[in-house]
Amino acid sequence: MSDRDSNPDWMDQNHLCYLYTIGQGARNVAIPSTQAKKIHAVTPAEKFHATLALAPFTALAPMQDVTDLPFWQLMARHGGPDLYFTEYFRVREGSQLEKKILKSITHNSTGKPAIAQLIGNHIPSLVRTAKELQQHAVAGIDLNLGCPAPVVYKKCAGGGLLRDPGRVDRILSALREVVGIPLTVKTRIGFDNPAVFDELLPIFARHQIDLLTVHGRTVHEGYRSAVHYDYIARAVDTMPCPVLANGNIYSANKAQAVLADTGAAGLMIGRGGIRNPWLFHQIRQAQNGETPFIPTGHDVLAYLRDLFEVVHLPGLKERAHVRKMKKYFNYIGIGIEPTGGFLHRIRRAATATECFEICSEFLDHDRPVPLEPFDLALKPRDVLAGQHR
Repeated sequence: MSDRDSNPDWMDQNHLCYLYTIGQGARNVAIPSTQAKKIHAVTPAEKFHATLALAPFTALAPMQDVTDLPFWQLMARHGGPDLYFTEYFRVREGSQLEKKILKSITHNSTGKPAIAQLIGNHIPSLVRTAKELQQHAVAGIDLNLGCPAPVVYKKCAGGGLLRDPGRVDRILSALREVVGIPLTVKTRIGFDNPAVFDELLPIFARHQIDLLTVHGRTVHEGYRSAVHYDYIARAVDTMPCPVLANGNIYSANKAQAVLADTGAAGLMIGRGGIRNPWLFHQIRQAQNGETPFIPTGHDVLAYLRDLFEVVHLPGLKERAHVRKMKKYFNYIGIGIEPTGGFLHRIRRAATATECFEICSEFLDHDRPVPLEPFDLALKPRDVLAGQHR
């Protein structure tokens, strides 16, 4: 296990880090704090650039109302990614920084850099918000061009902006003017037609973004189609900045295959990381030629208990918390067993006791549980219907 796996807060009180360049890459070097004081404490932006030098590196995908600070902290305890992205800050005229999301930046204890993601289309407000966020310990500013939720894209935000490349151009031009730290973009390959992707890539390159994350589906496809990894490879070949591959990365083997097929500098993982919090560590193990850790039923059961506790909001009543947990159980459930029985029953649980009686029935054992998604027989309109592998 590497130092950054075993100790997510590796930049401890006895050591500071500084950034320096050797050849073509930047590196983080731990040095005694007495010497570091003569240089400077590493900034979040410097930690970001050092992370890029770790290629291939991993990032946790932002998922609204799911990947908040307590969830980040839980991921870090299981090995965690190299880079975190906040849930998106909703930006419009008169908007303010959402305190709950801002806390992911101001109280980030993972030891890893955090990128603040924006969603919106009002340029003056995006500029204002980017300036405000730079007063905090953010490693970069990310523009969301990929959210497929109808409530978002119908307002011409998130993935909806992909219908208007000219507007994307103007937004990035304005942001690049005021963002003095890394500027990044998370995008899909188009709204309903990937033909626009060839128009978008030169726009991204012209504004000298520092990192591009590509989810290899259109907005219209949601999560129901296969991922078009060839478009991610096209971005890698075209863009002067590093590219992260995103979409259906559920195991260390799949991660290795996607990296090989796309040439990406790293991977962004969302649903797969919720289902399997050890996934980021497993990917590093595979890259190091080690046999990846496979959790047992008891390991997964302990994770679910921890998850239930850490994401509980103060004052939230039990039944409301159980309803919130079903967002997580949806992603996790398709990796527990192949019949769909666990998912069916956990969706109908109303209390914590019911939840963990069901979890214990399926997971109170020491057999391996790889947490790879099964192809369950789901109704076409089920929130999980689609391609997971």
